[in-house]
Amino acid sequence: MPTFGMLQRNPFIRMVLIANVFSQLGIWIRNFAILFYVMERTGGDAFAVSMISVAEYAPIFLFSLIGGVLADRWRPKKTIIWSELASALSVGVVLLALESGMWAAVFFATCGSAVLSQITQPAGMKLFKLHVPAEQAQAGMSLLQTVFSIFMVLGPILGTIAYQALGIYLSILLTGIAFLFSACAMVFIPPDNQAGAGERGMQTSVMQDMVDGIRYVAAKKVLVSLNLCFLAVGLGVGLISPLGIFLVTERLGLSAQDLQWMTIPYGVGEIIGGLLTFRLAAKIAPQRFLMLGLAVNAAGIILSGLSTVLWLTMAAQFLIALLQPAIFIGNNALVMMHTEQAYIGRVTGIRTPLMTGSMVVMMSVSGIAARTLPLELIYGAAGICFLLAALIVLPFCKARPATANREDGRAASAPCRSRE
Repeated sequence: MPTFGMLQRNPFIRMVLIANVFSQLGIWIRNFAILFYVMERTGGDAFAVSMISVAEYAPIFLFSLIGGVLADRWRPKKTIIWSELASALSVGVVLLALESGMWAAVFFATCGSAVLSQITQPAGMKLFKLHVPAEQAQAGMSLLQTVFSIFMVLGPILGTIAYQALGIYLSILLTGIAFLFSACAMVFIPPDNQAGAGERGMQTSVMQDMVDGIRYVAAKKVLVSLNLCFLAVGLGVGLISPLGIFLVTERLGLSAQDLQWMTIPYGVGEIIGGLLTFRLAAKIAPQRFLMLGLAVNAAGIILSGLSTVLWLTMAAQFLIALLQPAIFIGNNALVMMHTEQAYIGRVTGIRTPLMTGSMVVMMSVSGIAARTLPLELIYGAAGICFLLAALIVLPFCKARPATANREDGRAASAPCRSRE
């Protein structure tokens, strides 16, 4: 069973953890600096604030598949380093624009970083497959998820403190420095060891690579099931994401300020869940991890909608957050287990817009649904979406990894070197 010490001795995992700490620090400082700055400049205009989300999510639809193709064509280490450097340099453009009075340039910081992330995320998956032995892959991803979970709690606090203490100029500058340190950390990971990878990718067009990626996913039942699973998850998440405040005001009969009591157990659950999944990653197969996370989240969402007492709603929120890391870790482990290295980027690029697109669609209708339907019915529908996702992956839940690998051809056994 992989331990923290064992994973820490892997130079790739060690440097990726350091790089992600800096990257997450920059992201959260940037996000909250832009949020508070836009609210100050517009007097809290709802449209202007919503444009922040547009700047963040629009690139996912426009560039996700293209980013996956480019990640498959380019060397992943150089791709990530140059993308992080580009994110850091873009900060200079934003600062110059702010200095000239073009305050709306802050949207460029979010949009530009979101575009680059559509390349770096699949490139990171490729590096993980290259540099982490198969037996350490799930534990390594769990450790990385723990970092994300910790920043889900600390990020808003750090971002708020940075903006209040430094203001927009120094906050944006600090974001650029954080991205620069992230790029520097990635310099020290082992080389790609992919002789001719870039040249081989250039033999076909980007469009042909896209078509090949779609055909590859369509030909593999496990990948199709995982995509449909995350489509259903996106529907459920999008349906209830804007409605958390109404759980407090309508179901519990409390004031809007009491929403903080929902965030406390959720944040604690995120951290404990990340640590727990790391401890159990080597003992539980990824498909069972995924199934467990989906089932528990379904129960927690339905319970949240039915509850009319604070402690039960808080317990449900804790339960949801506790098993959320299992969903993403199980899914990512299965994707890498059933995907050849040459297609990792495109497989990731196809999955991401499916989930995000379904989330955005349901977010746009959730407000209308809340006006006409009882809140418990909406949360019940979201829970059913998670149950549907669990049913989609149920057929291969009991399959042994070795059997699944033989059915899908080359999988996790091939790149058994050292990866993220």
